[in-house]
Amino acid sequence: MSDADRPATAFDGESFLARGPLTEVALAVRQRLDRRPDATILTFDDRTGAVIDLDLRGTDAEIVARLDPQLPRGRGRPKLGVVAREVTLLPRHWDWLAEQPGGASQALRRLIDEARRGDGGQTQGRIARERAYRVMSPLAGDRPGFEEATRALFADDEIGFFRQAAGWPADIRTYVQELAWSGVRGDD
Repeated sequence: MSDADRPATAFDGESFLARGPLTEVALAVRQRLDRRPDATILTFDDRTGAVIDLDLRGTDAEIVARLDPQLPRGRGRPKLGVVAREVTLLPRHWDWLAEQPGGASQALRRLIDEARRGDGGQTQGRIARERAYRVMSPLAGDRPGFEEATRALFADDEIGFFRQAAGWPADIRTYVQELAWSGVRGDD
């Protein structure tokens, strides 16, 4: 998935402004700022919860081009989404990997897939709650019940979270709940 296609959500104050691929969201943000230069807009990466700093200079085409640069293809198998990165292991680990059927890469993929299946979703749940917290802090950090809602979030208590966040604007509460518990927007 290119940066241009990653799912994003923009808020104008406490309300949804745009949701969808980053290029579409960036153009919607640009249009809003053209109409209301004083708007307070935050854009989030739905996969990570991180605030995205958009470079909105130039024309729409220039904005889109910056978000979707035509990168030269490197090594690997791009159709499968294979990414080459460095892994540091001890010699005994490399020796063990070399003995595995299919080679080191295939053995590592198998081990990772087994670990992902074996943790019962705990890792994904933790990642989702951290993603939701990264969004919740800037959007609701000064709202009543924030600390209690944070405790409920990290206790994986959706009902407790909803109780504490009930007075928050609906768009903020809904977005945080989606990121924390539904897995709809941010999971691969």
